[in-house]
Amino acid sequence: MNYRMIGRILAQLVALEAVCIVPAALISLGYGEWFSAGAIAIAFAAMALVAGGLWGLCRKAKRSFGATEGMVCTGLAWVVLSLLGCLPFFISGVIPRYIDALFEMVSGFTTTGASIMPDVEILPKGLMYWRSFSNWLGGMGVLVLLLAIAPGEGQGQGFTMHLLRAESPGPDVGKLVPKMKKTALILYCIYIALTILDFILLLAGRTPWLDALCIAFSTAGTGGFGIVNASFAD
Repeated sequence: MNYRMIGRILAQLVALEAVCIVPAALISLGYGEWFSAGAIAIAFAAMALVAGGLWGLCRKAKRSFGATEGMVCTGLAWVVLSLLGCLPFFISGVIPRYIDALFEMVSGFTTTGASIMPDVEILPKGLMYWRSFSNWLGGMGVLVLLLAIAPGEGQGQGFTMHLLRAESPGPDVGKLVPKMKKTALILYCIYIALTILDFILLLAGRTPWLDALCIAFSTAGTGGFGIVNASFAD
């Protein structure tokens, strides 16, 4: 088992999560939600610390990567990302118990759509964005996103195929083009295009821009997190 290579990939994934949470902080600042912005900033710092520590320990990993590493990496990735991703909800006090905040984040990343929140409308705007974005990120898979945008890590050694097989819910994974990295990029481009189309149609229906963005994220990711208590009925 190549533990250092697994750690290296986890470092990249946590760093990617840290980048993805930045817009949530900016939205909180834009709406004057200073406390939630501070909670997101603390979560960002924790993600950066974990990513930096893992990278420092594992940056010189040997590039060998097999099916076992792909399976372990996928499982660990979702656990670590959920443990860190739920911090803004817990630190801000919107969800007082850490285990409940973790449940909410796992539900988002796995696009399950279950929620422990009896009143989602109390969420600050930045945290509402992050909650909905977890649906979008989980819909296609953060590992697929990493494959699409990362430089040629482990190229020619089955790196991308093993990760995509582990991430895919089906028994087999096919390619749209010969290189799996390009396949992942094409899939994400389609996914982004559908999300943008959904966002534009919602704006055309006079939905406020942030509501439209959150609904588009939940719809494209098929997680179904609502931004109001009545959900679709609203």
